[in-house]
Amino acid sequence: MRRERSFRGISMRLARHYLEGLGGEERDETTVVADDWTAELSAEKVGIGPTIELTEVTVVFEGDEETLDPLIERFAQKAMRAGG
Repeated sequence: MRRERSFRGISMRLARHYLEGLGGEERDETTVVADDWTAELSAEKVGIGPTIELTEVTVVFEGDEETLDPLIERFAQKAMRAGG
């Protein structure tokens, strides 16, 4: 199964760190792997308003549904705390 989620206000470095904390191991700057899941990361600047830009990190999670649902939820909780 493949799921894609985007998170604003976190960096690629922080996203990798969170994924490592959830049991993954960094393969390279854009890939974190575990025994039962893989996450591919990308980032881009997105505009919010006429002059403000934020980094938006997109994570493509791959694994089985039983693994991905709780993984994505735990990652999202960590990512939401990062901004505030």
